[in-house]
Order: sequence, then C-alpha cells, then structure tokens
Amino acid sequence: MKKTTYEVPAGTKPERLDAFITHQCNLTRSYIQRLIKEGFITVNSHCEKARYTVKEGDRIEVILPDEPDGILVPEDIPLNILYEDEHMVVVNKPPDMVIYPAAGNKSGTLMNALVSRCPKLASVGAPLRPGVIHRLDKDTSGVIVIAKDDESYHNIVAQFRERTIQKYYLALVFGSLKEQQGEIRTLIGRSRWNRKKMAVKTDRGKEAITQFEVLKRLNSSTLAKIRIITGRTHQIRVHFASKGHPVLGDKTYGKKTELIIGGKSIGFPRQMLHACSIKLKHPLSGMPMEFTAPMPEDMEKAVKELTDVRIIRR
Repeated sequence: MKKTTYEVPAGTKPERLDAFITHQCNLTRSYIQRLIKEGFITVNSHCEKARYTVKEGDRIEVILPDEPDGILVPEDIPLNILYEDEHMVVVNKPPDMVIYPAAGNKSGTLMNALVSRCPKLASVGAPLRPGVIHRLDKDTSGVIVIAKDDESYHNIVAQFRERTIQKYYLALVFGSLKEQQGEIRTLIGRSRWNRKKMAVKTDRGKEAITQFEVLKRLNSSTLAKIRIITGRTHQIRVHFASKGHPVLGDKTYGKKTELIIGGKSIGFPRQMLHACSIKLKHPLSGMPMEFTAPMPEDMEKAVKELTDVRIIRR
C-alpha cells in the first residue's frame, strides 16, 4: 500500500473531495470514489463522502491499496453447486475462501473456481467479479448467488434493493441472549477510530436491521438464526458485538476465539457464521425459489462441544 497526505492550501476554491483528489492523482474519478467509499481516503482522520467540500487546512490522507492483476484466471477448484441454469448459479461457499481476487488473495477464490466451469457470466463487475451480486466474508460459509447474464444480475439486485429477498444465517454468539427473538436496528458506518472496521457509533452511517431467533441456548453461548433486512458490511458481526454478544471466533469484533470447557480449551479458528438459506424469485420466470446449505462440520462440532458441559471460567 502507498500512503500520501495532502493539505488543502490557502486560496483553494470550493471543490468536491473526489474532484480534488482526482486532480492531485493520475487516477480516474470513479476509482477515487470507490476508495472514498471503502474508507481509504479520510479528511482530518474522518471518513467523508465523495461530495464533501474540501476547505483550506483540511488534511487529506490517501491510501492506495495494492491491486491484483485485472485478469480472472480459471482454476480447477471443486465447488459445492446448489443450483445452476443459464441465468444464475448458486454455490455453498466453504469457509476460508475469498469471493474474488483482491490484494493478498490473487488466486484460489470462488470466482477463479467458477470461471473454470462457467465460461459465461454477467459482464457487470468484470473483470474480477463478474456477476457477483452479494458477498460473504472469507471466514463466513454458505449460500451465495452469482448471475450469468446482465439481465439476471439487475433483476436480483433489484430484489435485494426492494428487500423482497429473505436471507438467513446461523451464528454462534458469545453469552446468552436475553430475548428469545428480537430485532437490532442501528446505523452502521466506518468506525471513527479504525477505517478498516465498521461500527454502530459512526460519523456517517446507513440504516441496518437485523432480526434474530434463538435456536438453542448453550453454555456461555447461543445458537441463533438471523435474518438481515439490510445488507451492510459486517452487519451481523457488528450488531451482535455492539450488544455484547460477538460472534464466536471473530478476530475483529469481540475476539472471542476461545472458551474453556470442562478444563479443556475450545478454540474457534474462524467466525462461527454461516449463510444457511436464501429465498428469492427466479430472475427470468419469477418463480419463488429457496436454496439451503447445511451447517458446516466446524460449526456442528462447536455446537456439540458447547452443549451440556460446564464452563470453567478463568
């Protein structure tokens, strides 16, 4: 990564943040806007929007992340395909797999595997993420939908925007949730203190709604079924951490990566979060469809180890 700092000089005419940075760097305005949105550009240590008007004395920090090559190389990686036709493909993504190439993960991604078996995918998002409609974190397993043509892509995106898609997760969270079912409704945006993290306490955020139902109360933990009404970055992880119930194994929010069970250390090598099902309408026929992915082995093992045993606190 390359970091550059600019201080807006005296006499600078009012100008949008994205326009100011574009004039300073030999980069496209659309790329600058993406960097602003992803938190790589800050003003006086705060995340601002592209339309922010820069003023004399503003200290603007720009971080240019290392970018992968703009070529999606097919790789023969086995995938668990839940459904496929000429319009879309639904995959049960394993944990520890990135969706598409990015800095630090230039190969071995879901898209590298998918293009080796699907020569035709939507052009939207090309060259590195063609047809990618929604995302799952590297450590989150489960159902993900990829569009094979542009019409299908825009149709499913519209379903997400209109909140008609029902997307459910299973999560193992720390502690015992007080309510059997409930809803968490906050704003979520870039953290004031760490732009790589999201937070409910933020200078600028978007509405985030998470609904949950307790499936099983375990020792010092809870297995919950979760529906996200909105789709903010790290939404489930941030929401439950803000309530004092971080997802077990989450190294960023809460850091509950180990519990002591009966004198034995039980570790959680990744966040215990799984996209278990999605309900949507087929982009061409409009037929209601539902796709499910069973709980992965590592989460099943964790549930078993957290059941009917006494936790010895340190």
